[in-house]
Amino acid sequence: MNQPLAYVHPGAKIAKNVVIEPFTTIHNNVKIGEGTWIGSNVTIMEGARIGKNCNIFPGAVISAVPQDLKFNDEDTTVEIGDNVTIRECVTINRGTSDKMKTVIGDNCLIMAYCHIAHDCIVGNNCIFSNNSTLAGHITVGDYVVLAGMTAVHQFCSIGNHAFVTGGSLVRKDVPPYVKAAREPLSYVGINSVGLRRRGFSSDKIREIQSIYRILYQKNYNNTQAAEIIEAEMEATPERDEVLQFIKNSHRGIMKGYFKSN
Repeated sequence: MNQPLAYVHPGAKIAKNVVIEPFTTIHNNVKIGEGTWIGSNVTIMEGARIGKNCNIFPGAVISAVPQDLKFNDEDTTVEIGDNVTIRECVTINRGTSDKMKTVIGDNCLIMAYCHIAHDCIVGNNCIFSNNSTLAGHITVGDYVVLAGMTAVHQFCSIGNHAFVTGGSLVRKDVPPYVKAAREPLSYVGINSVGLRRRGFSSDKIREIQSIYRILYQKNYNNTQAAEIIEAEMEATPERDEVLQFIKNSHRGIMKGYFKSN
């Protein structure tokens, strides 16, 4: 890490085998785990907590103060897990007094020009394609894929294993295991390809399809559908996860797709 063309604040805590390329700036109150590579022209600001074996590409800005007029210089953080790849010109803002932190889980890939705003909580094994943008206070589950140019409204939630197609505007919560597409964003099926890749059995995939068939294809409102799912379907972790997601949704879940005449 002894790179004479980089600036590392004496108060930063950096593992011995971290590689820091030229023209990078690392501020005070930063922690970086072993095996991490930081490309040139990266700026890592106060409050960054970066795990092991991460790769941060040129132009990224990590832990800048949030773009929130209510922010009052609170002592907040960005917490990034292990084995995370952050590509060129990604920006990740630290938290506000709401959650006090912005979190990125393990094994995530954040592609070029993505923005993750203050107080977002992102799970493990997520992929955000180029130019995807998360406004503040968003919760994203594990194994979520956002295709390129996706924009997510503040305070939305996206469930585990969901897939959102490119260019989408996410204004409502996206339940777990689904594919979301079209404008306005709608349910277009379950993410069966992703589920198979992650080891879900055919029986389990059919069970999830049955849950969403009741929710989106039987002309029930969400409350009616949830009652029927709970009464008629065997209790499983996946069923209970979907029901809990619906119950906890503050913005309401996205609608099903209906073809207009």
